[in-house]
Order: sequence, then C-alpha cells, then structure tokens
Amino acid sequence: MNGQLAVIGLGSIGSMALWQASRSSDSVVGFEAQSPGHARSAVGGDTRLFRMLYRGTPNYYPILKRSRRLWAELEADSGQHILTRCGGLSIGTVDGPYLPSLLETTRLNGADHEILSREAMAERYPQHNLRPDDRAVFDPHAGALRTDRAVTAAVAAAQANGATVLTNTAIDDVREAGDGVVVTAGDDSWKFEKVIISSGGWSQHLMPDYLKAATETRRIFLSWFVARDASEFTPEKFPIFIRISGDRSMYGAPSVDGVTVKATLDGRGAPTPRAETVPRELTADEIAETTETVTEFLPGLFPNIVRSDAFPDLFTADQHSLLGPLREDSGIYCATGFSGAGFKMASGFGEIAANEALGTRSFRGLDFLRPQRFQPPHPREG
Repeated sequence: MNGQLAVIGLGSIGSMALWQASRSSDSVVGFEAQSPGHARSAVGGDTRLFRMLYRGTPNYYPILKRSRRLWAELEADSGQHILTRCGGLSIGTVDGPYLPSLLETTRLNGADHEILSREAMAERYPQHNLRPDDRAVFDPHAGALRTDRAVTAAVAAAQANGATVLTNTAIDDVREAGDGVVVTAGDDSWKFEKVIISSGGWSQHLMPDYLKAATETRRIFLSWFVARDASEFTPEKFPIFIRISGDRSMYGAPSVDGVTVKATLDGRGAPTPRAETVPRELTADEIAETTETVTEFLPGLFPNIVRSDAFPDLFTADQHSLLGPLREDSGIYCATGFSGAGFKMASGFGEIAANEALGTRSFRGLDFLRPQRFQPPHPREG
C-alpha cells in the first residue's frame, strides 16, 4: 500500500481536499497532470465570485458558511490574501426569473442581505446603469477569491503538513482491487486505501459509464475591460456582481490589478469535445454580445475587450456536483462536476471530500450531490 489517500487533480477542489486530508493523515498523495494552478485549468482567470446569496436549493447554505470560515483558515495557514471581502450585488428585473427566486432562497436560509432601490444603487454604486424595472440585493459577506493564490496556498499547506505531491503525472486509470484502489499513470502504478477523483474536465475517463453519460465538458470564457476611471472600480467601491436584466446577463469582479475589470457574460458554457483542446479565442458573436452588454450595463468601462480566455469544466446533467463515493462500499470518491459554480465552496467541498474519504466524518443533507442519483435502477427479478 502506497498511502491512505490519493487525490487526483489538484485544482479548485482537489487542492482543498489535499489540504484538509493532510490535517488528519500523514499518508496523503496528490497527483497533478501538470502543476497546481496551471493556466489551462478551470482555476484560471484570476478571480471567482464568493457569495452567500444565490437562487436554488437552500442545502448549499451550510457549505457556504463553512467555506467562508475555511477561506479565512487557509489565509491564516498560508499568510496569503485569498478572499477580497468587498460585498456583492445581485441585480435583476424586479419581477423577473432571477431576483424573486434569489430572495425566496434567501428567506429560507436566513442569509444577511439588503434590498437596494434604483435610487440607492445610483447613490452607492453609480457604476451600474440600471433599467427602470431593475433592483438590487446587497450581500455583505461576498467577495472575490484569488484563484491562483488559493490553489497554490492549499497545496503548499498540505505539503507543509507532510503530503506528497506528484506533478506532471497524468492518471490513466483508477480501479478497485481487493482491499484498495490501484492508480495507474503510464507504466507506473500505486495502491491506496481510498482515492478522490477531482480532476474537473479531465475526470470523465476515470468514471463509470453511467457517470460519463450524465456529464459533459463545457467551455467557460472570461473577458476583461479597462476602466475610464480605475478608482471607481476598486474593491472598496465596486462589489462583485451578478446581473440578469431582461434578455441580458453578466457577472464580474472589481479590479485586482488596478487597471482591468472582469465583466463576463453569464451562463454561456458550451459543450466542448476535450478539456485540453478548448478554443481560447472568443467568437465574433461572443465578442459582440459581450461588448454590447458592457456598453449598456457598465458605461464606466471602455467597451473594448482587452483580455479574454477560456477554460474547461465538467458539468452534470442537473448542474449539481458529484460529491461522494461511487457506492456505499466503494474506495473511489468523486469530487468533480461542479458545473462552473464550485470555486466559492471549494474549501467546504474539499473538507467534506477529505473527511468522508478518510472515514473521519460523514455529512447529511447531501443526497442531491451524491453520484448514485444518476445510477440506473436495477431491473426487477422474475
């Protein structure tokens, strides 16, 4: 046996799982096909939004609360500034599909929030050009996560705790064998008590067929603009935002380099055949829609894309993550398929995966994330 636990893929979730596992086990190995935080992974793009307000199942809220605390713990462990606490705005049509749903979820989970009228928005956040029927909800606990710092800090903290990290080691196969799980990379193989698969868009070839059928790799693109007055788009003045107004939608973050502002079309993940061949350039249609939306929503930005990129992520059929063992007695644990929305909860998801894979703690209320939900029912006998 080569160790108690292997973590395959040290990106958004795997890096956090490795860090958490290293806190309770001195026999943890992380495998990374390239290097932690490499430029082609879903980690790319400088920042991801952290927010406590969202629309959908209230069951995410406890994970968000725990993640918020864990981001602070990672900052303390590493000495790195990872979460820029600048607040967040959810902007939308007052009676549209977004804000009422978000407020209903907020009512159910009791998250702190403040409803802002158009007049209040004009006074506090004049960078946003609202439509007549737009309103906003302010999230005081939101912010911008520095993705590269988060991943590299988590891996470094795990190594400081005694974890082993093997870079440039792409895993070809994972299979259960008797009392453990065999991991293969080329001519090399290792055996572990348990294995966590957390390689995002590169996870499918390690999955059973029923999960391959329930997932697909999609391309997510990002875009940045230069501010006419950079001082108006600092974290102190410009919170993260998500906006769905009528036929247009966009999300973004304040400037973290003092020059550029991230502003990107929301919900545009498109299927792509392979994670490693995601087209990095934006199409003419993507450029046109992005610049038109920025022109209307954020007139304080020059409507010219100065930087763009694209990254792969694994999406599930219901766009909820795969978090849990393949079956109750399996040594293979899935922590993947986060469908473009996992980074804000990556620290919490990593803690859950590490504890459950090591058998140190179990978590309730996660049936909607368990891989078994996609498993076809057994045919009846007789």
